Amino acid sequence: MPEQVEPFAISMYIIGASGHAKAIIDLLGADTELTGIFDDNPALSRLMEFQVLGPVPDDFIFDQPLLIAVGTNSHRKALYLRYRDRAEFATLVHSTAVLSKRASLGAGTVLMEGAIVKADSHAGKQVIINTRASADHDCRLSDFVHLAPGAILCGGVQVGEGSLVGAGSTVLPGIQIGSWVTIGAGSVVTRNVPDGRTWIGNGLKGTE
Repeated sequence: MPEQVEPFAISMYIIGASGHAKAIIDLLGADTELTGIFDDNPALSRLMEFQVLGPVPDDFIFDQPLLIAVGTNSHRKALYLRYRDRAEFATLVHSTAVLSKRASLGAGTVLMEGAIVKADSHAGKQVIINTRASADHDCRLSDFVHLAPGAILCGGVQVGEGSLVGAGSTVLPGIQIGSWVTIGAGSVVTRNVPDGRTWIGNGLKGTE
């Protein structure tokens, strides 16, 4: 497993100036300085009390850690690939989150308020474990996964790259969820889900 990244840089940049970025800013400790906010959308000039600096200049090198504050998994991956050679990525763990000393997080991953990651679980790069979401023992979350608020992974669950586990859903023990899967809000996942599929309620949706 990779080494766990130290949470909370003293200062950092953020990419993204929409709703998820507001939640990220709320996670920052009083001693963490927000150096700047970038966003490609020219219509976004302010985020709460902060000025948005616009797109990242082509020749800009990040001299402080960067956090990609974008909730959409595919967009977050694209931004990571664009800037991975120009930045080190911050990892955030809120003070109310529970992170086992035997668990590990990849660079750029965020644990929101009340999130739980238990023993021998690992979350890869740029993962979002949102408010009160939990991953029990021996779970594996690949890069760019999002556990939405209140989502529950029972023990031994594996989640493939880029998948979304929707708000309030439950994944039963040992289930394997493929890459770029969508689990609908409030679902109960009782069997493995192949790559690219959607699970809503109690079953797969769409044609095989």
